[in-house]
Amino acid sequence: MSLVKLTIKGISYSQTQNGAYALILNEVDGERKLPIVIGAFEAQSIAIALEKEIKPPRPLTHDLFKSFADRFDIVVKQVIIHKLVDGVFYSSIICERDKIEEIIDARTSDAIALALRFAAPIFTYKNILDKAGIYLNANPNDIENQNADDEGVLSTPETFGIENDDTTSKNDYKKFSLIELHEFLEMAVQEEDYEKAARIRDEISKRES
Repeated sequence: MSLVKLTIKGISYSQTQNGAYALILNEVDGERKLPIVIGAFEAQSIAIALEKEIKPPRPLTHDLFKSFADRFDIVVKQVIIHKLVDGVFYSSIICERDKIEEIIDARTSDAIALALRFAAPIFTYKNILDKAGIYLNANPNDIENQNADDEGVLSTPETFGIENDDTTSKNDYKKFSLIELHEFLEMAVQEEDYEKAARIRDEISKRES
């Protein structure tokens, strides 16, 4: 079976599952997207790895694993999403130490969080992408052909920590200066409130673009 390389397109808040997020993976040489529902902690860990400017004051679990692996010369070479059963994705982490390769079973969300920290490529098999891949933002008439869960997950903005009932707090940041926003961002990171940090970061990006 041929492997297909994937990249991370974004993270979206799920309207259909309380406290859940959708990780959107993008086919590198194609237009299909692979949405995977993940928990809030894993979404936070992946978002922090994606946002290089946000550094947690203490290491998260995946950061600790990276430090542990570095100390013992373990390298994550790649991650493969190798199976899909009843809507659940199964993944393997391909590791190497002293030129000996090992395959470790892992939850897909954990595997991707580690792949980001090791700058390791993410793959899936073509038959899995054929089965679960979708064309995001396709013809609106095609939405009716998606199942209810996909529609709810994919209709929201692909950013971490933005919920529908959060409009007021987002708009509140518009009245502050850039200096104040940078101070708020630093405070949010120190308090480990990464959802707030993401909202402030988005407002800063709009001002500085």
